[in-house]
Parts: sequence; C-alpha cells; structure tokens
Amino acid sequence: MNDIGLFYGTYTGVTRSVSEKIAKNLGADKVDVYDISKDGDKMEHYQKLIIGTSTWSIGELQEDWDAFMPKLEKMDFTGKIVALFGTGDQVGYPDTFLDGMGMLYETFQYRGAKFIGFWPTEGYDFTSPLPLLDHDHFVGLAIDEDNQPELTDGRVAKWCDMIRKDLGLPDRPKA
Repeated sequence: MNDIGLFYGTYTGVTRSVSEKIAKNLGADKVDVYDISKDGDKMEHYQKLIIGTSTWSIGELQEDWDAFMPKLEKMDFTGKIVALFGTGDQVGYPDTFLDGMGMLYETFQYRGAKFIGFWPTEGYDFTSPLPLLDHDHFVGLAIDEDNQPELTDGRVAKWCDMIRKDLGLPDRPKA
C-alpha cells in the first residue's frame, strides 16, 4: 500500500480517465487508485487523499459518492491531507459546474481535512459558487473535458506539480 490513495466516482469514465492521468503524473507506483463504489472503505487507511468526482444531472453529487456518503459522514479526516478534482461541463451547466466537488469539499472540511491544490478560476466561464474557495480559486482542480479537452493534460500536469511537495513526493524530473 502506498501513502497516497486516490478515490473517484464516475458515470461516463471521464473522472476515471482523469484519475489515471493524475496517478501517472504523480508516479503510478506512488498512488493507489480506487473506484469509490468498490473500494471506498479503504479510504480510512490513507493520510494523503486525492478525491475526484463529476457533477451529475443539475447540480447533484455523482451517484457512487452519494451512495458512499453515509459512510463518509462517519469518518474523521483530522490531520489528513486532501486534494480535490472535479469534472464537469461549464457551457451546458454553468449554474452547477463542479457542484459535486464543492459538496465533497464541505463534507471533508467538516470532518477536519487539510486541503491542498486550490486551482485558479481563470480560463473558465461559469456561475456556480459552490466549487469556489474564493472568487479566484476553485477548491480543487477543475476539468471540463466537454468543452476544453485540449487543456486537460496541461492542467493535470500543472496541478500535480502544485501538490507534489504537500504529498511528500519529489519534483517531477525536468524534460
């Protein structure tokens, strides 16, 4: 078992795909990747967590996370490091873009988590306040594969570089 556990929920496979990119970028041998619907109970064994979700329908938490919520609400994350990422569609759903990530932020925050990886809002066009730390930052990495797929790899790489030190990982080798 590694020091870092990455847990995701997905419908269409987009959040799983982004999870795999994050794990590869950080070092696949350093991150254990889990589907929350199958292995959510393993979350308690990690001090460093990466949490990923999509937002479904109109501002709803992704179904696998919603089903896991009763267990999550009983967990204590005091002293644990949490980095969030969300996938969504800012053009089709600007009023609820990444609300699922915002909901998970509130849940983990209430249970004592220490957050890393706040992501700038520059380059996005949406109106939902839920996924925001402040006016200039999301509570985690924001990915829009529907409208900005060409930016995903660069965003993932930059975000991973941001969170490496807090996760106890060495800098990425220079190319």
